[in-house]
Amino acid sequence: MWVFIFLYILSLNSQASATENSTQMYYAKLIIDRSAIEIISSNLSFYVKDNNVNIDNVRMTTKCDKNNGSKTCRCEHGHKWSDEVLLKEGCDGNNCTLKADSNSMCTLNTTVDITGRFKLGGDNYTDCLTDKASSKYISCHARLLNQMKTLYSKIRGFDSLAIIQFSLGSIIVDFTMKIVSDVSSGELFNKSTDLTETLTGSMTLETKGIVNLEVSKASVPYDSKTVVICKTERELKAKPQWNLNREDGSFLITNGSISKVEIKEKESSVTIKNVSELWQGEYVCLFVEKEGQITINHKANDTMDVCLKPKIDISADPAFPLCKTEEDSVLYVIVKCEIKNTTEKYNVSWQEGAIVLPMTTDKDKLIYSAKIIVDCKKDKGNSSPDSYCDFTNECNQVQKASMTVEVIYPQDPYCSAEGEWGNTKAGFTAEIKCQDKAGTRERKCSLGGKGREGIWGDEVSQCVEQDLANVLESATISDIGLGILATNAAIVFERFVKVTKTSKLPGYANINTSVAVLSTMDKKLNNSVITNETAIENFLFSSSHLLNKSLEDSWNKDTTDNTSMAEKFMLSVENLIKISNMTGGTKKENLHVDVCNSSNCNITVFNVSVVLSGGVNVKTAAFKQLDKYLPNLDNKTEVNSIIVSTTADSYSDITLKFEMIKPRPRNVELKCVFWDNEKHAFSSDGCRWEGPSKEGHCTCDHLSSFALLLSKEPLDVPGLTYLTYAALSVSVLSLIVTLVIELIVWSDVVKTSTLYLRHTAHVNICLCLLIGNLCFLASSSNPENISDLWCRTSAVLKHFCYLAMFFWTFCLSATLLHQAVFLFHKVSKANYLRFSLVVGYAIPLIIVFVTFLTCNGGAEGVYYLEKTCWLVYGGLFKGTFYTFIIPVGAIVFINVFSMLVVIMKLISHHSEIHQKTDISPEKEKAAAKTVVRSIILLTPIFGVTWIFGFAILIFDLTSGPAAYAFEYIFTVLNGFQGFFILLTTCFLDRMTREALLKHIKKKAPASSVSESTSKSESTWKK
Repeated sequence: MWVFIFLYILSLNSQASATENSTQMYYAKLIIDRSAIEIISSNLSFYVKDNNVNIDNVRMTTKCDKNNGSKTCRCEHGHKWSDEVLLKEGCDGNNCTLKADSNSMCTLNTTVDITGRFKLGGDNYTDCLTDKASSKYISCHARLLNQMKTLYSKIRGFDSLAIIQFSLGSIIVDFTMKIVSDVSSGELFNKSTDLTETLTGSMTLETKGIVNLEVSKASVPYDSKTVVICKTERELKAKPQWNLNREDGSFLITNGSISKVEIKEKESSVTIKNVSELWQGEYVCLFVEKEGQITINHKANDTMDVCLKPKIDISADPAFPLCKTEEDSVLYVIVKCEIKNTTEKYNVSWQEGAIVLPMTTDKDKLIYSAKIIVDCKKDKGNSSPDSYCDFTNECNQVQKASMTVEVIYPQDPYCSAEGEWGNTKAGFTAEIKCQDKAGTRERKCSLGGKGREGIWGDEVSQCVEQDLANVLESATISDIGLGILATNAAIVFERFVKVTKTSKLPGYANINTSVAVLSTMDKKLNNSVITNETAIENFLFSSSHLLNKSLEDSWNKDTTDNTSMAEKFMLSVENLIKISNMTGGTKKENLHVDVCNSSNCNITVFNVSVVLSGGVNVKTAAFKQLDKYLPNLDNKTEVNSIIVSTTADSYSDITLKFEMIKPRPRNVELKCVFWDNEKHAFSSDGCRWEGPSKEGHCTCDHLSSFALLLSKEPLDVPGLTYLTYAALSVSVLSLIVTLVIELIVWSDVVKTSTLYLRHTAHVNICLCLLIGNLCFLASSSNPENISDLWCRTSAVLKHFCYLAMFFWTFCLSATLLHQAVFLFHKVSKANYLRFSLVVGYAIPLIIVFVTFLTCNGGAEGVYYLEKTCWLVYGGLFKGTFYTFIIPVGAIVFINVFSMLVVIMKLISHHSEIHQKTDISPEKEKAAAKTVVRSIILLTPIFGVTWIFGFAILIFDLTSGPAAYAFEYIFTVLNGFQGFFILLTTCFLDRMTREALLKHIKKKAPASSVSESTSKSESTWKK
């Protein structure tokens, strides 16, 4: 039998250089008898006529056996098939089946293939850019090729060099070169440097053969561990760079959660812990060496195949087969198993009895289907059937998907088909895949009241924008080791901001997925620093977009996950800001971030001032709208500020000045809080409110995310409600008694015009105060259960009656002042009545009427408050309350002035008598008692005790004990005002007292009455 033998012959040309020999490879093909192989192999030698050329080495590379029209060839030890042959021919390991006339042969394992690009300077080789058929090109090509071969042929094992093309960019020469023996980087650098110095230029070489790659030749099982090894025979002056080339791009392999890169002497490896489709592709090991104008890329590459396991989406059509009666016997149900389109060949198996249908495709999906039979007879041994599909890959790994086909048996309640929603069994949820989006739409069917009819629930959309779902997938794999984490993060944030700019992201599912992107990147970048300014801007913009008011309904969806979602968003953005290398602040629509590195920081974000001393790397962020989404477990308070987060490497106390969302009502407490990550709720530990004098000011001894909480109810003064009810009840009874007494004694005490005017004022004051107190008692006991009409009416009556009461006290004090100043001037009853009626009723009526009309016809919240059935207090000079307090304040001031005038007149009168006559100590005491008695008698009837009401307006209950004291004093003095009026106008007034006794006893000394009347007219001592 004849055998083909391929040889290579290494020759040395001793004339190439005085110091170095030039080498050249020659190849030979022998056809000999198989029996002569051993003899020929041991005596391989050749004779060369040229005395300057010596045969240095002869080796047998390939042996081939001739077959019918082809030959089977195998490599000798130390040799291998080239990549070109492996790609073109049918090879099985070391053996290749070739055509009979093929000259393909094995090469040395040490063979190095080199591709290069030589960028020439100058214009010596511009002719190489001319037409290839021209003599100029041929001459230029030959000249340059000869110069290159002259230098590179001095490398031992030099085989060939060919110029591929010339191109512009100065003059760029692309060439290939083969060296069949082991070559060092030093030799390549030396020869290339000589060439670039001779011809002036720079060169980039790429070698293949110096570095070797070991990749599993068999497909790697899914989710298994594998190692890719890169080896070199010589020590290289560079560290290896690993890359994975896939159809969707090239990825740098680094240390990550899945991959581990190790570097040893002459060896580097990549360990992949869990192989998946992400790690399938061409692996490239690259060493880059550079010296001067020469760059050498030592490259090795090989492909790794992975046995893939699919993600199976199993479903039934119909999802809930309907058996109307047992007579239906059996039904066919089509079970579908969908997987993503792939080149992996799977063996798909179904449960026994399934009728397999042909595979179909839908866009990027492969759909495997089978029919199963459903029995409509429900008995103890027959329930809803189970169905499954098993996908077996090339490595015999099985991926299983199963489901229970929920049959609607006769008598089972169900929801009838409605639109695109098919029949659904009661107690189950129907699902429809989202169109052009990720996720599903769901609709629950609940048990109905009677019969088989169920009740459809509302549709719940779990649809997520496909681009957003892809961003989350990218974020999830950003740290597995494919690419540098910082670069991957920048890519994720860039894609994220594109989605947020092009889509409004409506719906809870989109918001939840967006928050998941931020949360995922927070975890991945936990121990990193974000230095890419564009990445920082991108994630800040996206975070701000998620807080747009248009997405408020998406955040506020009634779900148990919403609590963690808002918290997760806040903490993720806060941590991302903390690890961002920011040199200045940035302000977005709903997110404002500022930084400070001075010893005393004063930062303002969205009108919230933050002061921090001793801070290093201080970053403060303010979030709009987030206060609406974070849960507040304290039902007695509500968030009344935006959320402000501050981080720093070191700090002392922090002071914040919040701008409140709505003004703090009187006596309502503010609470400074921070977000407690352990309790997942607001906490006030370590924070304090500065009080009503500094509203919105908080001081805390730690850093976190801060906010202001506003109490929903004002502070409660202990026992004040019961004291008020008791005092007003006594007051009402006292006023009724006073009016009855006035009615009884009217004819006896009204003897003069002065007394008539006085008692008329008394009666009207008592009447107005009585009606006002009754309305107060009727409307304040339980305002929630009072109708809006009665609450509004009560507010109007109280407003009018209390104003009228004070205006009547003004009439009384004006009369008293007139008498004290103009002793001999008399006022007629008619004039006084006209004056008093106008002042006492007309003016209050006008005030109430105008206020009522200007407040949207007495609208709730504008004119009165439903909680109190009283006027609105909106702060300093805000609210209808001031239409009451300003007139009252003016009248009280006038009344106090009148009292002072009367007292001064009494003192002056006493001084005149003292100058004319000697007064005994007893009379001195009597005079003093007269002054004190005048004060006591005039204070209740003039409403002077209401001065303490102004103290209540000045001192907020949050101010401390003094405010509580004024509350008690005001309640006692004014709650019992009716009782004090009874005492002062009836029991302490001698004329009224005697007239009452006269009525009771039906007798009284006339002289006493006359004397009392006379003294009252002259001095009005009561």
